Amino acid sequence: MVKWISFWFWLSGITAILCAVLSFGGCAPKMRTHFLKAEEIQRLPSEFETTATDNRLQLRGRGPCYNYGSYVPDTTHLDHTPVKYIRVNFHWMQPLDAVVDFPEEKVEEFSRGLLMACNYAMANNKAMWLPHNNDTPTLPIRIQYELTPLPEDADDDGIYFHYDDDLYYYVAKGKDRNLYEREVIKKYGTQLDSVLNFFFMPHHPDSVASKTYLAVGTGVALGNAIKLAGVNYEGDFWPYRGVFNHEVGHIFGLNHTWAYNDGCDDTPRHKQNCWNRGQPGCDTTTSNNVMDYNAMQLAWTPCQIGKMHQRMADTRANARKLLSPRWCTLDDTQTLVIRDTVHWTGARDLEGNLEIAPGAQLTIGCRVSLPPGGKISVQPGGLLILDGATLHNACGREWQGIEIQELEDLKGIVRYQQEPTIENVLNEIKDTLE
Repeated sequence: MVKWISFWFWLSGITAILCAVLSFGGCAPKMRTHFLKAEEIQRLPSEFETTATDNRLQLRGRGPCYNYGSYVPDTTHLDHTPVKYIRVNFHWMQPLDAVVDFPEEKVEEFSRGLLMACNYAMANNKAMWLPHNNDTPTLPIRIQYELTPLPEDADDDGIYFHYDDDLYYYVAKGKDRNLYEREVIKKYGTQLDSVLNFFFMPHHPDSVASKTYLAVGTGVALGNAIKLAGVNYEGDFWPYRGVFNHEVGHIFGLNHTWAYNDGCDDTPRHKQNCWNRGQPGCDTTTSNNVMDYNAMQLAWTPCQIGKMHQRMADTRANARKLLSPRWCTLDDTQTLVIRDTVHWTGARDLEGNLEIAPGAQLTIGCRVSLPPGGKISVQPGGLLILDGATLHNACGREWQGIEIQELEDLKGIVRYQQEPTIENVLNEIKDTLE
């Protein structure tokens, strides 16, 4: 009898040790997963519905997706605003007689330096100078440029040279002005449906000869192309980052700030009579905003940043086609984990999977695109609330669906306020909510 008792304790000890060693094996609670079905989504009580309706009424019925403030990067969750990459290429225009000695290699080097300078400016936003002693937040812009050659041509680098006596020049004013004409774009533009084409054009020699014509760095935005004039490739590229970014701002919905309401409360009107702080009487009245005319053009306000990201997220906007669609490929290194209480009122194009951690809550009130093959995972104790959300893949491909994870009696929960729209999903959620 004593031997049997000893054997029992020995066996129990071995079992305990095995359970400890294999704590993630058969002795530990197993995680169970399944993809969400429509009937599992719980509707929130009516008081939540009232709050959601009030919020929409405050935005004149358009909803938070159209509010620029919904797209301002949150510095506590900066990864919730993926960096957007604008695809660009460069066209250098010259007269026919320049074909002999135009320094193409030098200009290519200048082009890459200019792109670097513009990306540096976009990665290093500066504090606003106006109004004097302001406290406007200086936020990350979360926008970059990438040079985009023809994908089918291994020798293409996205930098082109064109020699054309009829179309090489730029005239900003006068009876022969051509800044708004698109002939040069139609003839030499490349990938105009998906790449922002920059045309670097000299001022016309006759214009330069005039004492009243200012042959300075200037430009004009024309939808899928930008003309820039007065860019001196013999000198430094840094001074041109301002006019470059200024015209891109126009492409993505920004207006001049000084004369009228540009739609942003944090861009004050001013007289626009100071070029830099060194001018007499201009030490406290000079602007450095990118959408003003000034020597710096390095400051972007939160509203301006939000306005650009709102345009970039608008699936109906032509300017969105100029972005590199990184949301069309699943990137496992870009998995986004929600660890606290977060409310997305603006659209998102995610590049990786989305996870809601235990104890966390994510409310989605707008469009969210999951990459092909991507999924949303609601971990045990996590909560996902869909408030009129649209979940889909913006490239028209399939994503996996919403994965519910369960551990013992705890599981991920999905609820809704306004009925969501769920598209392009591969697993479950096949019924329409009522």
